[in-house]
Amino acid sequence: MNIQIHSVKFDADKKLIKFINQKVNKLSQFSNNIIAVEVFLRLAKDQEKENKLVEIRIEYPRGPLFAKKQSKTFEEATDNVIEALKKQITKQKEKMRGK
Repeated sequence: MNIQIHSVKFDADKKLIKFINQKVNKLSQFSNNIIAVEVFLRLAKDQEKENKLVEIRIEYPRGPLFAKKQSKTFEEATDNVIEALKKQITKQKEKMRGK
């Protein structure tokens, strides 16, 4: 699985990148069919408390999957995005079993 992490208009520290890589790699427990993962880290308007935005796009054989969450920290937003993607992957698998 190819993982690309893009921090938009700032430099993410190594600790954050390692955390995101670990979380994204856990998605492979739910599906071996993940081709590539693209992660975007953004800062929303600086005055807001929940200004950390994480977007993850997964290249998947049955079509791309996407989730976007905003939170106080990048770690919390990443956890929320991963949960949303787990649900999407599970739904895709259930659809395929039903066919």
